Amino acid sequence: MRDYKTQIEAAKRGIITPEMQTVAEKENIQVENLLKLVACGQVAIPANINHTSLSPEGIGTGLRTKINVNLGISGDCKNYALEMEKVKLSIKFGCESIMDLSNYGKTNTFRKELIKMSPAMVGTVPMYDTIGYLEKDLFEITAQDFLTVIEAHAKEGVDFQTIHAGINKRAIEAFKRQKRLTNIVSRGGSLLFAWMEMTGNENPFFEYYDDVLDILNTYDVTISIGDALRPGSIHDSSDAGQISELIEIGYLTQRAWDRNVQVLVEGPGHMAMNEIAANVKMQKRLCHNAPFYVLGPLVTDIAPGYDHITSAIGGAIAAANGADFLCYVTPAEHLRLPDLDDVREGIVASKIAAHAADIAKGLPGARDIDNKMSDARRRVAWEEMFECAIDPEKARRYFESAVPSETETCTMCGKMCAMRTTNTILAGEKVELKHKNNK
Repeated sequence: MRDYKTQIEAAKRGIITPEMQTVAEKENIQVENLLKLVACGQVAIPANINHTSLSPEGIGTGLRTKINVNLGISGDCKNYALEMEKVKLSIKFGCESIMDLSNYGKTNTFRKELIKMSPAMVGTVPMYDTIGYLEKDLFEITAQDFLTVIEAHAKEGVDFQTIHAGINKRAIEAFKRQKRLTNIVSRGGSLLFAWMEMTGNENPFFEYYDDVLDILNTYDVTISIGDALRPGSIHDSSDAGQISELIEIGYLTQRAWDRNVQVLVEGPGHMAMNEIAANVKMQKRLCHNAPFYVLGPLVTDIAPGYDHITSAIGGAIAAANGADFLCYVTPAEHLRLPDLDDVREGIVASKIAAHAADIAKGLPGARDIDNKMSDARRRVAWEEMFECAIDPEKARRYFESAVPSETETCTMCGKMCAMRTTNTILAGEKVELKHKNNK
């Protein structure tokens, strides 16, 4: 029986938890250094006491960039089996986090099964589940009702919860003055905004924030403070609404740490490339270096069907400048619920962005796998190349779809393969390019 409630409480007291030990081994860092980062909030280890299948991960300063996969049931797509296949695919690719964003019917059956089987941390947005869980319309829901759903998710074993506590009346004033092009694009944020406008009440997650923290503290749930006013277009990025909410989030971050609750801070959204670095630095300053969790950012608004690419570009820039956690985006973004192929493409794009950023940040060992791949390419060792690839199956399928006539080459260059030519010369042999059937 542990004598602490949360990872951050243990760290403040100098206690090295089993979760800290696991994370330190995964990251190849000294556990004493990790403990200090957890104690000051710069690293979070989301690990609900009821998630027994969890393989803990750290998110934050000095650690590898982690990625999250979104999935879940909607009213138009109620295929639970397909969503579970997405879970299995995410685990196969080594994704560190899975968010269940189900918003239809009684979602806890799927969520409980997910938590039972997933070694990845599990996140939710309780706001999505509130209407279905309580079987009430939005206007009828009370502040206490919202807290009831938060506690239900916490009891089930959810490791982190996105809670849009920063969109209070002050932030909404700034949003209304701004007259945005795309208004509020956060699903949970728009529902809270509507509830506040219809009832005239303050955001219940802000007004009763201490009660929220008490629930999260009991089960060691990390709060992921949602950015309800994130920009939904590059036109709206870095505006008064976004920054006003971020200021409130910085205040809420410190309050959570004071009550021994770990924090992630969520960020934009859509944003031009030249604004990303400044936004990451601003978030880190205003939110006291809390781990930063970004959706994208998507660097252009005109690529439906290819938004996994726009997101990977923005995510790589954000992570290289200090963002710690990337939420994947699939080719289906803005169009429909993603299928299995979409999920695969989104995962790979996000993993490329995260890995590229880790190389740019100079994390120890980040380049090792790239060096292995480069060495295998020099030797034209195809099996080793496939083993080093982020998506070995696709790499092998592409290679085998067009078999070269010469060994140790591919159909792009054939006998003119640069690796083959150079290796031959360095071995003291003669390069012969003429085909045998030539006269």
